[in-house]
Amino acid sequence: MPKDRAPTRIQKKNRAAILEAALNVFSAHGFRGATVDQIATEAGLSKPNLLYYFPSKEAIHTALLSGLLEIWLAPLHDLDESGDPLHEILSYIHRKLQMSRELPRESRLFANELVQGAPRINDALSNDLKTLVDEKTKILTHWMDQGKIARLHPYHLIFSIWALTQHYADFDVQVRSILGDEDPFEGADPFIDTLYRKLLTP
Repeated sequence: MPKDRAPTRIQKKNRAAILEAALNVFSAHGFRGATVDQIATEAGLSKPNLLYYFPSKEAIHTALLSGLLEIWLAPLHDLDESGDPLHEILSYIHRKLQMSRELPRESRLFANELVQGAPRINDALSNDLKTLVDEKTKILTHWMDQGKIARLHPYHLIFSIWALTQHYADFDVQVRSILGDEDPFEGADPFIDTLYRKLLTP
């Protein structure tokens, strides 16, 4: 889409519709399985109209991932060194689980990208994400040194939080096939809270 002037209301609406449709298609089929035609149909636009806003499938995917990374990293950014350690970590865990509940398509989109080797966000993972995680593991280690939380490998602690909370979005079909009519998040929230309270208490 031309960038020499501010987008109109219709242009903003169409761009948002494309990204919403792409989120549905990419989260269901992955990058390789998705097509521009599928996204255009889902968005209710013609293929030429869609290509006016985004020149390729990769451009749409990159736009989605860029926005998603900001959302995904926000809870970790908020981990506050001056707060109560257990409260800060549990708040982070609950926010991650809430994101799995409210943003399952986004979680699956991110997971699909990682499974493919992260070709479109590898730089962000190696730089922005690594820098943030390094910063927060120093905080966790400091709390451990002070005896405020149990001594654990700080990186693997973060990995475990990601794996456990995002499981409910990325493997939603499996979880719901086992639990049936039970809302998985009603049981997940107290279970994960208890698990990490016991794990982190010195």
